[in-house]
Formats: sequence, C-alpha cells, structure tokens
Amino acid sequence: MNEKKKFLLRIDSNVYAALEKWAADDLRSINAQIEFLLTDAIKKSGRIISKNPIPPNDNSESDTENPGR
Repeated sequence: MNEKKKFLLRIDSNVYAALEKWAADDLRSINAQIEFLLTDAIKKSGRIISKNPIPPNDNSESDTENPGR
C-alpha cells in the first residue's frame, strides 16, 4: 500500500468553501476531493506516473500506414 505524503496547504477561503461544497456533493472528504481533482488533472495532462507504465508508441507501424508523414 502506498504511504501518503503529508503537507500543509494554504488556500483561499473562497476556494476552500467551493471545494467543501463540491466534496459534500460528491460524498467525499475535502482531502479526498483535492486528491481526486489533482489526480484527474495529472492524468489529463499526461504526467501521471503509474505502477505499470505504458510503453511509448512505436511509430514504425504508423510510418508504413502513412508514408507521407
């Protein structure tokens, strides 16, 4: 099991209030909501480090399918 890193987060009170409402709507704690949002942003940006990393695409096949590229 991964050990979770602890750190202090200073956040604007309006942002905190919005997160608190959003977390309640999703039946999560504020901490879980922040972790969910950060993880989602990391995945969408392609920066996620997973336990089983996916190897990069081998472009040799696509070169034969699209020789003009």
